[in-house]
Amino acid sequence: MARPKALSGFPEYLPAQRIVEQRVIDIIRETFELHGFANIETRAVETMESLTRKGEITKEVYVVRRLHAEPGDAGDDLGLHFDLTVPLARYVLENSGHLQFPFRRYQIQKVWRGERPQTGRYREFTQADIDIVGENTLAEHHDVEAPLVMLEALERLHRELGLPPARMHVNNRKLSEGFYRGLGIDDTAAVLQRVDKFDKIGPDAVAELLTDELGLPAQVAQKCVELATICTEDDSFVERVRALGVGSEMLDEGLDALANVINAARAEVPGRMIADLKIARGLDYYTGTVYETELVGHEHLGSISSGGRYDSLASDGKRSYPGVGISLGLTRLLMPLLDKGELVASRSVPTCVVVAVDAEETRSTAMQVATVLRGRGIPTEVAPKADKYGKQIRYADRRGIPYVWFGATTGEVKDIRSGDQVAADASDWTPPAADLHPEVGPAGK
Repeated sequence: MARPKALSGFPEYLPAQRIVEQRVIDIIRETFELHGFANIETRAVETMESLTRKGEITKEVYVVRRLHAEPGDAGDDLGLHFDLTVPLARYVLENSGHLQFPFRRYQIQKVWRGERPQTGRYREFTQADIDIVGENTLAEHHDVEAPLVMLEALERLHRELGLPPARMHVNNRKLSEGFYRGLGIDDTAAVLQRVDKFDKIGPDAVAELLTDELGLPAQVAQKCVELATICTEDDSFVERVRALGVGSEMLDEGLDALANVINAARAEVPGRMIADLKIARGLDYYTGTVYETELVGHEHLGSISSGGRYDSLASDGKRSYPGVGISLGLTRLLMPLLDKGELVASRSVPTCVVVAVDAEETRSTAMQVATVLRGRGIPTEVAPKADKYGKQIRYADRRGIPYVWFGATTGEVKDIRSGDQVAADASDWTPPAADLHPEVGPAGK
């Protein structure tokens, strides 16, 4: 059989890379749970009706069909979910009678999108989401809480694993929409969609789109562009918006809400969040604060974490379920760093100790030693062959395993990095904490 070719857009990690991913997931999960978010896992498929209700994303959906469907059978009309928000909306509606609101949940799962693979964009990838969902109402302080939780997770990744620092850009849809309405614009969503292209095409091109495609007067389009250029690390953006001479009640609400978020972030994670009034988040279900996050020094990857407030996550006709959430693209965050070798694991296996085998006839003795060590939480494997000791040491060395055990439960253990070998008892010998599990961090450290 010929060697199979890799499928573009469907990344698979090598064992050492998977160790890195698992450590990252552990930190994110721990952070989410420290803030009281409960874990759920939803099915991989949703109905096409649910997946295509926004219309514009139909091209991204992978459709699922039964191989042995009868001729003329349309199948179950299912597709793989392209994010974790659509499944959450369905999950809340189905289980609302069993949930306590506000419902705080996190999910770390695969999603699938049929887009063109490129750096930072994949057809199969892992997302980590948090959402806070209310019943009929949801307090605005959650708009502050959600991004701070995600920033805390990203800050831990930076501090503990050496990932590049993250910077979150924040805006408020009420601010933008209120400003446009103050200019007399009715189709505010169309303006938001064009402003959302600001970073890709620049201010002049955005102004052109607003005048040519939407028919806005040049001076009105210019005001929209001027708003989009405002970017501050504190609440001074409020005065700069006021200086543009536009006013509306909705604008006032948006300015106050965004100032609350920025001021809270400055107190908790200074320098990690900025007010950026060109952030629009083109999806039309956002209604309040919106977030986009980049890695400092890796801005070319685009946003690695995004989200916002949505007042109509789901409704059963009697009750509505507003929410605020933020999603981290784990694969988008990690894959470029792993490909370039910028983030590595100290070894490719979890094993801390290899128990050497004198002869196949004494393998049971080696297995007893391994059982004692494992019982004390020390990852241990038994050498696969009763080779010469030199070969068994090389077996451990090739995998980055730091220790080799010789003899019975009362035997000797060798640190193959330093060459030191000492007498040890499996019932009380403990390796240094740094050796117990693979360490993850920047290459060369």
